[in-house]
Amino acid sequence: MGEHILIVDDDAAIRDSMLEFITRSGYNAQTVSSAEEAIELLKSTPVDLVITDIILPGRNGLQLTDLIKQNYDIDIIVMTGYSENYSYEEAINKGASDLVFKPFRFEELILRLKRVLKERRLAKDRNRILSKLENLAITDGLTKLYNLRHFYNQVEIEIDRSNRYGHPVALLLLDIDNFKTYNDTYGHLEGDKVLVKLAQIIKSCLRTMDCAYRYGGEEFTIILPETTGEEAKNVAHRIKTSVEIENFFPESGDVVNITISIGVTEYFKKEQLTTFIQRADQAMYNSKAKGRNAISFLLAENAS
Repeated sequence: MGEHILIVDDDAAIRDSMLEFITRSGYNAQTVSSAEEAIELLKSTPVDLVITDIILPGRNGLQLTDLIKQNYDIDIIVMTGYSENYSYEEAINKGASDLVFKPFRFEELILRLKRVLKERRLAKDRNRILSKLENLAITDGLTKLYNLRHFYNQVEIEIDRSNRYGHPVALLLLDIDNFKTYNDTYGHLEGDKVLVKLAQIIKSCLRTMDCAYRYGGEEFTIILPETTGEEAKNVAHRIKTSVEIENFFPESGDVVNITISIGVTEYFKKEQLTTFIQRADQAMYNSKAKGRNAISFLLAENAS
């Protein structure tokens, strides 16, 4: 089964009996006698489920439950022999997945354990699927860069941070030169290979905090947080040079190089998002007008 169970009980006889029964049921299990020992063990040992008595020396089982749920993704079954003092609602409100009253039959405990672990697996599968769907919604299928939808969400966040804290933020917009001719000559499959490789080159030239997006077609955009326009020009030169030296082999014997035109700009405090993006777009077209394979930098008209 693979799941790891931790038993927390200060009664050695109960602890050992539970360990034997749970192990014979096919689970990996180990025991400790206090909340403090459990906390120390969890620092270095992966655990899927904790079964703890409420009455323990030092921290009690509900306090342990509360602490575990604050710091770990672990399910918890709480045990008590004092049914008049502790309620199911109290245990659940602390984060427990179930409450078992002593004395109990080991067969009943295993049934509850199986139910909690099954629900845990189902929740993990559901979260994994949701995460995958969310990733698909913001990712370009071909290049695996983020898509235009996610770009607009993120650039708004960075602009808000810039306005709040005064951090600079720069934007690059780049376009592959003569890409239609490349596609017409070698076909769209070869063109797709260029797009994929360009995305890889862009990512290799960025810091962890930077983010690249497929803007559409053969256009890409890059958000550079905490970066001035002058610093962004250095990033643009690094990308441009890396693209220039990359060789493509669309047909047997053909070695082809591509170039890109890049527009660079820096956000001006309180300006509109559309103004910021349009200026990067205009800077990119200025590079096209220079004869392509160029970098152009535009500041806001009211920037000093």
